[in-house]
Amino acid sequence: MDVTRDRRSWRIGTADDVAWLAGQTTHGLSITTAIPPVFRAYATFYPPDGVSVDAHERAVVDELTWNTPAQPWWLGYLDTGAHDIVFPFAPTVSLYAGWPYVLVEAGPEQALTWRTGHMRGDGPLPDLFFPADHSWLVSALWDDAWTDIGGTTALITALHRNPLVSARPVGPDEDALPPGLTRE
Repeated sequence: MDVTRDRRSWRIGTADDVAWLAGQTTHGLSITTAIPPVFRAYATFYPPDGVSVDAHERAVVDELTWNTPAQPWWLGYLDTGAHDIVFPFAPTVSLYAGWPYVLVEAGPEQALTWRTGHMRGDGPLPDLFFPADHSWLVSALWDDAWTDIGGTTALITALHRNPLVSARPVGPDEDALPPGLTRE
């Protein structure tokens, strides 16, 4: 199925497009609750003090773009009933604990422009996104104030070094909760 936005047609994803990660995450508090244990490196991130959500999310997408060959990205919007899912009448795919996501094949520009706020703040980023080659995965679970990522060591290092992102590298069995944050 395709949907139209910005005078273009966009492909809506199916269960086949997320089969590589469906059912691959673990239960608990580790980063593999959001990111399957298939990557070389993992990190969590959220806007550092004094950095706006927009500047932070732009820096995240810039680092992902610079560290990924040109290709389509899959953008996933979790249907919580309270947040913008961009295409409200599109079919959904089920991930994690049966949560419905609208999955759209697009790219970095759309990741930064289509949405008008999410559960982590006023920024545009999707709740889940990854490139077509599955070389990384960004996922923010519905009840977390931070975002998780799995990818290459070089990508995680770049995100960690960027002061606008300030990603915290974690091991696959480590708690994903960033220092200074608490679970509600």
